Amino acid sequence: MAMIENALGGDDEGGEAAVRQVAEPLSRLDQIRARPGGRLTLKIVVGVLGAALVVAGLIMVPFPGPGWLVVFAGLAVLATEFPWAHRLLGFAKRTVTAATGWLKRQNWFVRVVAALLTAALAAAIVWLSLKLTMGVDLIEEARRLLG
Repeated sequence: MAMIENALGGDDEGGEAAVRQVAEPLSRLDQIRARPGGRLTLKIVVGVLGAALVVAGLIMVPFPGPGWLVVFAGLAVLATEFPWAHRLLGFAKRTVTAATGWLKRQNWFVRVVAALLTAALAAAIVWLSLKLTMGVDLIEEARRLLG
């Protein structure tokens, strides 16, 4: 009898949690996972969508815009189905938070140097991207226009 009371949510708090869990409706993703083939289909769709977002975000990183935001959004999508992506997203959040906190604690000179280094890196990536993909050398073009 005590076993039935526990299963039905008697004195045991774990039993109450089990009854509440059964009574709560399944989320949309859980409904998809419950169908035959749904789990595999969901993993494939989430994998393709998340990977596309990550790749698109990485392509956008050197250019002005939301590159890193799109990368993190892609990782968040992947994290809904893949534990490795969940761990990677947590690591990335901790690292960005720590780096941002460190930079905020620095004086203005260190912040300016960090901003200049970031801008130089972005400019180098744009220059290299244009040179390798379109064969345009911005430095030579600037010299030709100015000289």
